[in-house]
Amino acid sequence: MGDFQINDQVDYRDNSEDLQPSERVKEESELAYSSDEADLEAQIVPNKLREIARKVHENGGEIQETVRTLLTWFGAKRRGLYVVNSIQRALTEVGLTTDPDFTNVFIDAEVRIIPVEQSNIDISQHSSVEDKATSEIKLPDATAEVVVDEYVSGAIKDPTFRIGKLESANNAPITVAPESRLLEATTLMMFHDFSQLPVMQGEREVKGAVSWESIGKRKALDLPCERVRDCMEVVIPEVPSESSLFSAIDLIVKHGYVLVRQRDRRISGIVTTTDLSLQFRQLAEPFLVVGEIENYIRRLIDGKFTGDQLSLVRNPNDDNRTINTVADLTFGEFLRLLEKPEYWEILQIPVDRTIFIKKLDRVRELRNDVMHFDPDPFAEEDLQMLRLFANFMRNLDVNRG
Repeated sequence: MGDFQINDQVDYRDNSEDLQPSERVKEESELAYSSDEADLEAQIVPNKLREIARKVHENGGEIQETVRTLLTWFGAKRRGLYVVNSIQRALTEVGLTTDPDFTNVFIDAEVRIIPVEQSNIDISQHSSVEDKATSEIKLPDATAEVVVDEYVSGAIKDPTFRIGKLESANNAPITVAPESRLLEATTLMMFHDFSQLPVMQGEREVKGAVSWESIGKRKALDLPCERVRDCMEVVIPEVPSESSLFSAIDLIVKHGYVLVRQRDRRISGIVTTTDLSLQFRQLAEPFLVVGEIENYIRRLIDGKFTGDQLSLVRNPNDDNRTINTVADLTFGEFLRLLEKPEYWEILQIPVDRTIFIKKLDRVRELRNDVMHFDPDPFAEEDLQMLRLFANFMRNLDVNRG
């Protein structure tokens, strides 16, 4: 792939005289892009949330919903930056909050939707980009009011990637009891292709773990191993669901797994080295594929334009930035350059400009989403779009020699 380089400025295109706006379909996108912000602004508080707010405030109590369901009320599938801000703003608008915070848990976990006054979370943490913190100060003569500077917020409340956000940390593990026959445990391990099984009594009491390794050690010493208790390990790696994923890596690598315990003391899942590998692929692949696409675009335009021509497509809100090479262009500036028919002709490539620009604009949207590193897995259809475009650019690059 060559030298890896990403211009990390997240940019949003201005309207072009040449390019028609690409279609946006709420049900198929995350609503975290520039053109979708207007949709989120228009609804502010979805009807479903208003209905729940009325019930909660009138009747008391709480409503329990999964985070995924909450997202659907906003026409979203993932917790991107703009989606999170819009949900936080809407909750604040109707005097509600979630416990635990909907940004800190697995996407299919349930959260309690409750009045703000019932939560032990400080209300100020729920303000969004549009919320304004003002105060009134009475002058000594009490004849006037002064409004102090307005402060805005909107940052993610908990930037740490918690292990409890992983899907495997939220799938109740298959377990065996200490008195179970070893044959029962090995059959389950073979059927599910597991390397180990937690040994538990109930969903909170961990007695140990039985694994192919622990069985092998016992058998090698020619010791009895009829029951699970005979072959299990009693020192078990365990982490709270609130733990940082990265702080748990060494433990997972050392033991091959960790059990995840929730705040209510339940063992909610088991995270293995396989889960860890898949998670890092989910995090890394979109970023790396976007980087590959950017580098191919630079190769496509490298040596084809003068410095003056490149400067003409510079973001008008960034006049002081100097553009010396194609590496200085942002993704939005790639689009402004290539959508101009006279510039497109310079490239002399056998590709339809309209289709190319439309696909590249979609990549730009996905790129902005990638750079925000939200906690939910990248949608498979979006990842496939990036893969297809990267493969298209590889073929185009090969065919051009």
